[in-house]
This record gives sequence, structure tokens and C-alpha cells, in this order.
Amino acid sequence: MTQGTAPARTTARETAPQEGRADGILLAVRELTVRFRMRGGREIAAVTDASFDLAAGECLALVGESGCGKSVLASALLGLLPGNARTGGRALLYGGAARHTDGGPGGGTASGGLDLLAADEATLARTVRGRRVGLVPQSPAAHLTPVRTVRAQLSETVRELTGARGPALAEATRAAAERAAFPAGHLDRYPHQLSGGLAQRAATALALVADAPLLLADEPTTGLDRELVQRTVDELRGHADDGRGLLIITHDLAAAERVADRVAVMYAGRIVELCDAHAFFGRPGPRHPYARGLLEALPERAFVPVPGIPPELGDLPEGCAFAPRCARASAACATVPALTDGVACHHPVAPGAPTTPGAGPTGAAERENAGEGSAA
Repeated sequence: MTQGTAPARTTARETAPQEGRADGILLAVRELTVRFRMRGGREIAAVTDASFDLAAGECLALVGESGCGKSVLASALLGLLPGNARTGGRALLYGGAARHTDGGPGGGTASGGLDLLAADEATLARTVRGRRVGLVPQSPAAHLTPVRTVRAQLSETVRELTGARGPALAEATRAAAERAAFPAGHLDRYPHQLSGGLAQRAATALALVADAPLLLADEPTTGLDRELVQRTVDELRGHADDGRGLLIITHDLAAAERVADRVAVMYAGRIVELCDAHAFFGRPGPRHPYARGLLEALPERAFVPVPGIPPELGDLPEGCAFAPRCARASAACATVPALTDGVACHHPVAPGAPTTPGAGPTGAAERENAGEGSAA
């Protein structure tokens, strides 16, 4: 599935951890929930009970169909949600000098982690965004100042985050652009003069300047050709290989396979599978029917789309949100399955089961073989 050859990389366990928890965890997310309150009292369940850890030296790929809540999760971590959003749960960021330990207004906890969901705007703006957590935004054009050239914006970021001045600042600005494959000949252009791919590379260059302990990359390969996709994700992977953490949100499963250590699959606001990347893309493969369907929809696999369409986050069905699209659904799916052993499903695919639809028992036949009866 992977195009080109991915560079050899160390694992999170082999990489020297950043300052933080003794176990090397940089980010600990627990039951993160986001709700949007709309006019008329309607509520959008954008993210529900998302939990995961991200260690130093690790890349976690968050994948899923558009509208499933991936980007909302990233925005929640940086306090970039609109005013009608309400968050719950915790997202503890470890390491870095800007640590609060008194549990005060800054959002710190006694354990030394900074709760990003409880942190005030001043803390996030002055000590987190760009310094402790870098962001490659999903819509780069919206994050670039329209009346300033790329050079001016990149130079200002380099100066503020590294302290470079004079000739050293000019050289550091060129180096930052080159790192993200942004052509030097386009540095004096304004954002409206850039293609989508160039805007993406400009945003990536800005995000990489500080070498923040944690990098959130939200669809970082949008608008790029395959060669630049590979170069970009390899550069991002290098961020993790240097002992930092990388959370990459992407539709590009080939890019995820190239750089990820673990994969989290999101559906209708919930993480439905969380597993090792080698197991996900190889054997035994995904265990959640939706996650397996994502892989089987690829042209180099079965090229069979997941049937149906995702539900509206403001009108989710009772129980398992994937049940209306799932051939394995039964009466048990009227309740929401808990994430157990890395999968949230009442009828997970057995390890080692065939990955190609039609090869072996699936759906109702498989359940009948297991004595579970027919689908509801």
C-alpha cells in the first residue's frame, strides 16, 4: 500500500523522552467530550469520551471519514473552539517550562500536567500554542495573515520563538521554509497568491519553527502531490524521531501507514479502535467493522466502499452509531459498546479473519456460526 520507501525510524520506546512523566507520556487525554449548543436548543455531539495517550517519540494517526470529529478534537486541545462549544474530560500536557502545579487559573494539576481543557486563554496563547504544542491547521489559508507576505510571517515566528536576529534571522527563515519544501522564490508572495499546496507548506513551515514537544498536524498533506506528501510526512515523522510527539489527523491512509506507530479510528465522534499501526495495516488487521471497511475501500485493497453514509452528529442513532451501516449488527448494538482491548464493538472481527469481503464467513452468517442469531 505504501508508495515509496519510508525511512527507517525508532519507536517511542527507543527514543529519549522529553521532560515530563517518567513513562515518557506527553499527552494524556481522558474522556474528552465536545458539545456544540445550537439555536433552538439543538446539540451537536462532536466528540464523545475520547481517551488516548501520546508518548515522546511516537506518532499517533487519527483517521476517519469527514465530519467524524477529528479536527474538533484537535481544536479542543488548543482552545480554538467557537464560543458555543462546551468541553468535558481532561487533556493533560506534560513537559516544558510553562508548567502549572498549583491547580490554579492556568489549568495545572498537582501531578505537573497542564490540563489544556481547563487552561485559560492567556496560558494557551503565551506558553502553549506554538511553543509547547505546534499546529499544522486543516485550513492553512485561514491561518495566514492576508496582508503580510509569507516571509514576513515566517520571519516573525522565527524571531519570537528562537530569538534569532539580523543575518541569522534571514538565514533561519530560509531554512524554515526549506524544511517544509516551501520554495524560496515564493517567500515574498501574499497568501492569496499561493496555491492550496503552497499554503499548506507555508503553514507547515510555521508549525515546525519551534520544534514544540507536541505537534498536531491536521490534514497536513491536503493539496500536495504524492512526492510532496511523502516528503512532508517524513519531515513530520522526524519530529517524533527526535523525541517529540506527533498527532497526525488524516484521510490519507497511505501517509498514515508510512509514519504512524499507532492508529486511532474515529466514527461519529467516538474512537472505535486504537491499535498498533503494523497490526492495523497488516495482520491481523482492524477488528472494528468500520475500521476494516476503511481499508477495504482503498483501490489497492478490495475497492469496496463502506455502505451507507455517516450519521449527523446532531441526530445520532441510539446505541452503536455504526449499526445502521453494519452487516454484523444485532440487538446488542442498541447499547453503546465500550472501548475494550482497543476496540469498541459488540461484534469485533476475529483476529486473522479474511480482509477481503466475501472471503470467509461475515455478517449474519458469522454470527449464526457463533450462535448469536440473525442481524436485527
